[in-house]
Amino acid sequence: MEVVHAAPSSSEKRYVIFIKRGVYMENVEVEFDKKNLMMIGEGMDATIISSNLSHKKINLSTYFTTTFGVMGGGFIARDMSFRNTAGPMGEQAVALKSLSDFSVFYRCGIFGYQDSLYAHSNRQFYRDCKISGTMDFIFGYAIAVFQNCKLLVKNGLPKQSNTITAQGGKVNGDLTGFSFQFCNISADFDLLPFVKSTSTFFGRPWQSYSTTIFMQSYLSDVLSPKGWLGWNKSQYLDTLYYAEYKNYGPGAKIQGRVKWKQYHILNDYRQTNNFTAAHFILGNLWLSSTGVPFTLGFGSHT
Repeated sequence: MEVVHAAPSSSEKRYVIFIKRGVYMENVEVEFDKKNLMMIGEGMDATIISSNLSHKKINLSTYFTTTFGVMGGGFIARDMSFRNTAGPMGEQAVALKSLSDFSVFYRCGIFGYQDSLYAHSNRQFYRDCKISGTMDFIFGYAIAVFQNCKLLVKNGLPKQSNTITAQGGKVNGDLTGFSFQFCNISADFDLLPFVKSTSTFFGRPWQSYSTTIFMQSYLSDVLSPKGWLGWNKSQYLDTLYYAEYKNYGPGAKIQGRVKWKQYHILNDYRQTNNFTAAHFILGNLWLSSTGVPFTLGFGSHT
């Protein structure tokens, strides 16, 4: 995308690019030197960046299947979509990859199947987004907060389970993990006829210290009663940290959940305070400068 290459390098000020409605069939990389870049579309159903690169199609590593990748710090995208249309047969196929520290995605669509969103690293914030996929469709090593996002589970390969997350915390004590707050987990239109015959889980541990929490979110009946899935059955179960706090809806019943030592059902907001936007990504220090709405704490639902 020529407008990205034309943006100033190492800018200390916000540089804004407006992208008109249309489907842009290309693979875009926002390099490390393109800092403080902001891209504004005309709506997630109007401004669409799309490609179909996949691991299966041309034997690419997952990292290089990306439709839109951003590395430069302080990146903001709003009112646009990123799609990978490789489909379930393409296996790993990334729609959006972010390594950008203090990056924000607001009213964006991130649509794919396996590995749709690669939240690779650093602090990231997603607000009012739609994210769709099948297996591990939100994955990576980042420390990320998702607020008011709709997570749409799609119909994948036959007999394949769906896992929303695969967080990859590797080292004990590292600040990394995914926090979902005020979100909605539902079946996408293509999965609706197969909800009862398809197992869907919050996630599974990609690495030893995988950390994921879902709180104050609506869980539809797409979610399996167990809630969570192991990686190779029992791998990493003693070192991960998975938790739920005050979720609601037909999928929020906790009676059938896994009995792992490091899976937690939390009832006191003080137990989850470290996973709010204010603490988890230090949002109180920088989110106000982005111009997007956010909730630092628990709202009115502690």
